[in-house]
Amino acid sequence: MADEKTIDAVARNLEIIGEAVRWLPDDLKRQHKDIPWDQIGGLRNRIVHEYFGLDLEIIWQVLQTSLPDLRQQLDKIGR
Repeated sequence: MADEKTIDAVARNLEIIGEAVRWLPDDLKRQHKDIPWDQIGGLRNRIVHEYFGLDLEIIWQVLQTSLPDLRQQLDKIGR
């Protein structure tokens, strides 16, 4: 992965995404069950509560695979 500042920035942004998911209306989440809302919130919790034990490989995998898919799904909702 990258340097410590980049890792911190990525972790913080994933934390913000996870926190934002907590505030979405339940109706919206039920309408879009294909989005792994619980996993997004769970990743946020792991980042916040296990920061020093955070597995950077998991973060990298999320960035490479899950985040692009999530963005596409959220873009569709926003249209």
